[in-house]
Amino acid sequence: MVKSETRIEGVVMDEGFVVTLAELTQLCGSSGRTLQLLVGEGVLRPRAGGAPGEWRFDGVAVQRARRALRLRHDLELNLSGTALALDLLDEMEALRERIRALEHQLGALDGRNRG
Repeated sequence: MVKSETRIEGVVMDEGFVVTLAELTQLCGSSGRTLQLLVGEGVLRPRAGGAPGEWRFDGVAVQRARRALRLRHDLELNLSGTALALDLLDEMEALRERIRALEHQLGALDGRNRG
């Protein structure tokens, strides 16, 4: 019996991960023009560079671009609709984080009151 081995490799995309616009198009499977429109709409913000050829994006922007393109495709949104949807999703995530922090604080207070 022959055993096969499967390897999975990945790259951590955080603030330290930096790509050009050309690399971003490859990572997202999108055109440079579409990504430039997302920048123009404020969905993506390059962390450096004045002209598109000089733009640099961090890993968070890569994830945001992928999410924006998925929303555009799946929900058939225009650019402003995509920007609004992302803003609302960001706000929901921030509120959920605040709820978790408050629940943690309440749990700590409850534990002190019982002890």
